[in-house]
Amino acid sequence: MNIADRLLQIKSSLPADVTLVAVSKTKPVADLMEAYNAGQRIFGENKIQEMTEKWEQMPKDIQWHMIGHVQTNKVKYMIPYVSLIHGVDSLKLLKEINRLAVKWRRKVDCLLQIHIAEEDTKFGLDEIELNEILQSEELKTFENIRIVGLMGMATFTENQEQIKREFLHLKNIFDQQSQLSTAYCQLTTLSMGMSGDYQLAIECGSTMVRIGSSIFGVR
Repeated sequence: MNIADRLLQIKSSLPADVTLVAVSKTKPVADLMEAYNAGQRIFGENKIQEMTEKWEQMPKDIQWHMIGHVQTNKVKYMIPYVSLIHGVDSLKLLKEINRLAVKWRRKVDCLLQIHIAEEDTKFGLDEIELNEILQSEELKTFENIRIVGLMGMATFTENQEQIKREFLHLKNIFDQQSQLSTAYCQLTTLSMGMSGDYQLAIECGSTMVRIGSSIFGVR
């Protein structure tokens, strides 16, 4: 099967309320254009420089999602065009995103990344840090960002019960925080699930899945 066929097969299997982010990191523009021509409009990248180069070359109706860890000093390159930043894990980063969004007269949507995996290498906030950010007085002054949801990555393991437990933990945090909506924080998006576990993630309540290798092939 080619890229377009794999993409359409996955799309046809997703519930109507689940958004597909085609993870296109390291893939050439030609591959992305094959997915674009098959109807895909949301692409996820994990390096800002690579995403910016692709944005410059590709049609402007694409929504670009930054799904990787974000370094504060690189934020300026993506603020003119980025649609959603998945991996926000500090108040400092939110402050920088807001500062540059003000400069570009944009409102930028963000997801707060929650650490749910057992691996130490994954980034993200714990529940205490999440509450500290959401209850921060400083957050209320950031008028050019919107916190629209949460994101998390499960442990890289074959143990389906462990993955399910981690996904349900994130869904529980999401449900609790969703009831506390404010003007700057209305949680509607739960981004969890990748090529190997997206079906389980959807069963656990995911509204956005990040799928790369199942569409574009193994890197």
